[in-house]
Amino acid sequence: MTSRLTTLPPGSEALEKTALTLGFVPLTDCVPLVVALEKGFFAGQGLTVTLSKEPSWSNIRDKLMVGLLDGAHMLTGLALAMSAGVGSLTAPTRTAHALGLNGNAITVSEELYRSMLAADPEAMAGRPMSARALKRVVAANAAAGLPPLTFGVVFSVANHAYQIRHWLAAAGLDPDRDVRLITVPPPRMVAALKAGDIVGFCVGEPWNSLAVHEGVGRVLITGHELWNNGPEKVLGVLAAWADANPNTHRAVIRALIEAQRWLDEPANRVEAAALLADPRYVGLPADVLEPSLTGRFRYGQGEAEVALPDFHVFHRYAASFPWRSHALWLLAQMVRWGQIADSTDLAALAAGVYDAELHRQAKRDLGEAVPLTDTKLEGAHAAPWLLEEATAPIPMGPDLFHDRGIFDPTDPLAALRPETPRVVPGPPPPVSLPAAGAPADGAAKPAD
Repeated sequence: MTSRLTTLPPGSEALEKTALTLGFVPLTDCVPLVVALEKGFFAGQGLTVTLSKEPSWSNIRDKLMVGLLDGAHMLTGLALAMSAGVGSLTAPTRTAHALGLNGNAITVSEELYRSMLAADPEAMAGRPMSARALKRVVAANAAAGLPPLTFGVVFSVANHAYQIRHWLAAAGLDPDRDVRLITVPPPRMVAALKAGDIVGFCVGEPWNSLAVHEGVGRVLITGHELWNNGPEKVLGVLAAWADANPNTHRAVIRALIEAQRWLDEPANRVEAAALLADPRYVGLPADVLEPSLTGRFRYGQGEAEVALPDFHVFHRYAASFPWRSHALWLLAQMVRWGQIADSTDLAALAAGVYDAELHRQAKRDLGEAVPLTDTKLEGAHAAPWLLEEATAPIPMGPDLFHDRGIFDPTDPLAALRPETPRVVPGPPPPVSLPAAGAPADGAAKPAD
């Protein structure tokens, strides 16, 4: 449906399209879309939006590719992978807006947690927790002739997959040999853990909190600890759609910025959890959704709450800005794990997907400060800092990696050079656990 507005929101031009369908996977970080709908921010921009709940990231990808969705709550890595033709036909995809920072965690079964605690209690007491104790368990199992431990990730090109790979590798574990990674859609993670199909997972909230709530899992490390204020989901659209609907795209971004600003008011987080509890969205009890949203998090059942105010960041720290340095880090991981060749022009690929200028236009419409640079050094700040290269100085949060590495976007493959160059493998047999009644995502692979 296409229409023109006669009365336009401030800063807008005539909208090419006003009735939109946006997809999402039931996760806490879909909340900017829910708030934009339920609190009237979409309507305030002249948009009539339908939110489509999807069971897996492959559903999001496929429906976007065939035009059943105008846009979607999307894995950052998926937007890049679709444009690069990783795991599917090439479908140029674009994002001009990030939906927030942080939000993931690595959780293991109670049985594995106890084994790790017995293997290396000192390592288990550290924060951020390393995989050192897990390495000892893996070595003991191998010596006993047991098969590798199986962990779930939500998609082979997900931030989550790269986070757990980075965490494992930092302790000297090879994610493709020492353990087994399989794809499990987010809503299936806790069931798979209960069934013993996996011994742990890396997933976004609220599925870590649900595992803790039900007494079947312990959180080892949160996404904020893996990478302080690292990237998470984005608003993804096909590049052709973005080119055909620039004013509509900008209006959607304005509405989401307003929703994310509302979300970063602490007084609104309990209401946000209540909105997500609706079966149309996440459909879990509010007391499972509240811990990560309100920053009162529990790593295990019966443990004291820990204050983690930055577990989810939606607006502050320039959280909605599409940093190309985030894209380049993810692309470097794709090279590292053999998903794309090291000869790929990573800067060109990132620039083709990440549209920072459209985001700047939307921010200026709302009178907000916006970065004037597309990249920044990642991992260099242990404390809050001020981004001066902006229309007005922007307070930023820490950005440390768990292993204290530094990522320089001007040389994204620097950390890989000591290793033997990787060859992109052919597709291996698929391994995945599908959501009930839904097709499986692209499976995790021996070298993906």
